[in-house]
Amino acid sequence: MKLVQIIADYAPGDLAVAEVLGALSTELSGNYRWHFTSVQSFDTVSTGFAVAQLGLQAQGASPENGTIIYANCAPRQDLSSARHNNEGEGLLYGILENDIPVVVVNSGYSLSFIRGNLKELYKTNANSGGSQFRSRDIFPRVVGQVAKGDLSFIGDRLDPERVIPAVPISSIAYVDSFGNLKTTIRDGDPLVRDLVPGQRVHATIQGIERTLTVAAGSFNVEEGDIAFAPGSSGYGQRFWEIFQRGGSAFESYGRPRAGTKIELR
Repeated sequence: MKLVQIIADYAPGDLAVAEVLGALSTELSGNYRWHFTSVQSFDTVSTGFAVAQLGLQAQGASPENGTIIYANCAPRQDLSSARHNNEGEGLLYGILENDIPVVVVNSGYSLSFIRGNLKELYKTNANSGGSQFRSRDIFPRVVGQVAKGDLSFIGDRLDPERVIPAVPISSIAYVDSFGNLKTTIRDGDPLVRDLVPGQRVHATIQGIERTLTVAAGSFNVEEGDIAFAPGSSGYGQRFWEIFQRGGSAFESYGRPRAGTKIELR
């Protein structure tokens, strides 16, 4: 069974999700199933984090027999002026180093976490305007073409380093359902390279300072303590997380959004 991983800023169970799935069903054969991952509205940081986590963990697939990553979080912030014909950020097509194809709107940080893992990246001929709801009306056709191995939609080849911004430094990357704050700080980063379990560090997020205990894993601290440790996400180099055992680091820090800066000392 083949899989389409859909990542978008629609709430789980929202009508928009059902409409996107309905549109995809007309473009994909019965051999495909799909899974929907929701991020907060206009949150391209979490979108990019999910694209990388789901795309880079997949093994040796191809359009004909494996996974396709399809992501759309399009705040339409590339222009501040009024939009002509509902035009938004363009749809790009790429191939990861593990041969997984990705179909992602080039908005904000949606491609940043895979910038260094793309073997190829292209523009597509998908219309960037023509609908307020492009993920239902326009983009599913491209996903269907990828599934069939029909790459006639490909446009100019792009240099990822030139068209994709770098991952934001020392920031929140993703907030999970337990209130854990996954960060953009990775194993080997100078900020954490010399930390040892049991050490105490101070972390300030949106003006709120808390004392964290450096830990080796999620349960190496006492109930109620806020810990800082390599987390469960990452591919080769784990991302560090801030978590509160028996509580919610998200709530303790005043419910910060992905992309919020983290100051460590």
